Amino acid sequence: MTQRLSLQDLMRRHVRDGRPVDAVTEAALRADDRPSARQLLAAIDRRRALNRAEGQRLRHMLRYERDLWSKGVVHVAGVDEAGMSPLAGPVAAAAVIFAPGTKIAGVDDSKKLSAEMRDRLAAEIKTQAVAWSVGFAEVAEIDTINIYWAGLLAMRRAVEGLSCTPGHVLTDARRIKDLPLPQQPIVKGDSKSLTIAAASILAKTARDAVMRDLDRQHPDYGFAQHKGYPVRAHVTALRTFGACAAHRRSFAPVREALGLPPLPPWPDQQPSEG
Repeated sequence: MTQRLSLQDLMRRHVRDGRPVDAVTEAALRADDRPSARQLLAAIDRRRALNRAEGQRLRHMLRYERDLWSKGVVHVAGVDEAGMSPLAGPVAAAAVIFAPGTKIAGVDDSKKLSAEMRDRLAAEIKTQAVAWSVGFAEVAEIDTINIYWAGLLAMRRAVEGLSCTPGHVLTDARRIKDLPLPQQPIVKGDSKSLTIAAASILAKTARDAVMRDLDRQHPDYGFAQHKGYPVRAHVTALRTFGACAAHRRSFAPVREALGLPPLPPWPDQQPSEG
C-alpha cells in the first residue's frame, strides 16, 4: 500500500474520515485477496455510494438558492425559528447567507439531527457562511404579543442582525412582517432549502444553550434536558414548584399550574416592537 499504511489505517482514512482513495492504493487493494482487504473495498464502495447520495440530496436542497443565484441574487438568506411550543424560555431565530455554490454535508432540518451533529454542523455553518445572525424574542414579549408574533419578531431580528443585507429571504412557511425585502415562504422549508436548514440548526443550538443557562438558574425544572418543552417531567415540576421567571404565562399549562384563568383569544393584528 502507498505509504505502507495498514488496512486499519486505510479503513480510518478512507471510510471513517471519508478521504478519497488514490488509484495506486485502490489497485493494490483490488489485487489483495485477503478477506480483510475485500471488506475494506466493500466499505469504501458503500462510502462512495453514500457520498453520491448526499451530493444529490444537497443539490436538491439548493434548488431555490440556485434559481436566485442564477438571476444575480448573490446574498440569499435562509431564516428559521426554534422554540415555538415550549412552556419556558425565549423563541430563537437564525438567518444564514452562503456564498453561491456552498454545500455542507449533513445539513438538514435540525429536528432530524442529534444534538452532537447539530453542534458540529453549527460550528461549520458559522465558519463557511458569508453572514449569520441569531435573534430572540424574550418571554415577556411572548406573553405580551403572543408566540406567533414573537416568532416572527425573532426572525426579523435575525435578518436585521446580518452583516450584509440579503437580496432575497427564504423562510420556513411564514412571511416576516415589516421586513422590506423580497421573501419566499416555503412549506417545510427546513427540509427543502439548505440555507433554511442551516438557519434551523443555528436557531436550535442557540436556544438550547440559553436553556442550559436557565437550568443553572432554575435547577428544579430540568430545562437542560427537555429545553422547556411540555414533557411529563416538566409539567410535574411546574405543578410541584410553580412557575419561575422563565415560564411563559400566556401558555395554558403554566396558567393552569398557577391557578390563572384561560386567556381570551389574541387579537388578530400585527404588533409593534417597542
